[in-house]
Amino acid sequence: MALGGGNFITQNKELPGAYINFVSTASASVKLSDRGIATMPLELDWGKEGEIFEVNSEDFQKNSLKIFGYAFDSPALKGIGDLFMGAKTLYAYRLNGGGEKASNAFATALYCGVRGNDLKVVVQANADNAELFDVETYLGSVRVDAQTVAAADALVANDFVTFKPDAELAATAASPLTGGTNGTVDGTAHQDYLDKIESCTFNTMGAVVTDETTKKLYVAFNKRLRDEMGVKFQLVLYRAVSADFMGVISVKNKTTDEGFSEASLVYWVTGAECGCAVNKSCQNKKYDGAFNVDVSFTQSQLKQAIKDGEFVLHKVNADIRVLEDINSMVTTTDTCGDVFKDNQTIRVIDQLGNEDAILFNTKYLGVVPNNASGRISLWSDLVKIRQRLQDTGAIENFTDADVTVVQGETKKSVVVAYAVEVVNAMGKLYMTVTVR
Repeated sequence: MALGGGNFITQNKELPGAYINFVSTASASVKLSDRGIATMPLELDWGKEGEIFEVNSEDFQKNSLKIFGYAFDSPALKGIGDLFMGAKTLYAYRLNGGGEKASNAFATALYCGVRGNDLKVVVQANADNAELFDVETYLGSVRVDAQTVAAADALVANDFVTFKPDAELAATAASPLTGGTNGTVDGTAHQDYLDKIESCTFNTMGAVVTDETTKKLYVAFNKRLRDEMGVKFQLVLYRAVSADFMGVISVKNKTTDEGFSEASLVYWVTGAECGCAVNKSCQNKKYDGAFNVDVSFTQSQLKQAIKDGEFVLHKVNADIRVLEDINSMVTTTDTCGDVFKDNQTIRVIDQLGNEDAILFNTKYLGVVPNNASGRISLWSDLVKIRQRLQDTGAIENFTDADVTVVQGETKKSVVVAYAVEVVNAMGKLYMTVTVR
């Protein structure tokens, strides 16, 4: 990252940037960015390798065949489908790249992976000109490309194959591509993803992993970016209760679909959390995804899950719903109290942290003088951000007196302090009825 950021204890930072602490009270361009951006490392049978690629919900529905190798409603993509139930944009990375590309005498698959073995090339003599050939590319039973040429060197690569210019065209009913394999997923693949995603901006990261070593890798990444670099996002993992951290959501429920990881509920939770508005909660949200979710918990187990910082879905009549919108934090301190266990609180402070950093780094850093009028301008912009959050119902009881901006210990530094009161969705009803 080019600019400094994260938490601070003393005013001793060397890099320019915005350093922001969030603490509890002792007792316990100024606009708001849209949410809905997720990132996930994926195991795919087809697709780009070695890079982060962006897919939005419209792309997924219209172009999933060329992006992922399957139609958007294919069972093979139901995890990504679950993600887009809530997400608007996905920064994806293929973990299992590096495999072999399928090929035949006429063409080579554009990407490695077993899905390339479902490609085939059909060559027929052109009905109107005997010197020309009709060359068609099929993925499964779907024709994805058709060209009419005199020789192979005139064929143009399409979204699925590159053609061999020295091939000898001859009529054939169907020539399948073979030899396509997926690459290996290991710790290096996960680290490569984390290295590449670090420069992107997103709301929520999800990782469908079950081994403790890989979970710890992601938790460490989340903590480092949140606390040391000021990059605010939440991480969704399966049964990561040991994280004990406001930035990590630990999903308790396993899925039972054959051929899929038991951690597959991470897809839906990642989408739901990233798409949840800053003034909303996922509590009681109905699961509308495609997986079979194990919700066989007793009341006492559900109570314990909340105490343990586990994000759990439970059965409510015929529906499956989110019990509490909480993260994995269980240990509290005087400066980090129970309020930080709630994901709605984290959405609010992350929004503030990101908006304040963007504001300072783009409008004030190296531009506005650190004098009385410059600090008043910064104060005014910070107040506007909070007033807009209050207008949306994300915070309450805010007044402009809650923000102070003063000069720091050096000529270049400014110190900002403010208080916010987060609004949470109703979660419990205590009612007293008097009968007369």
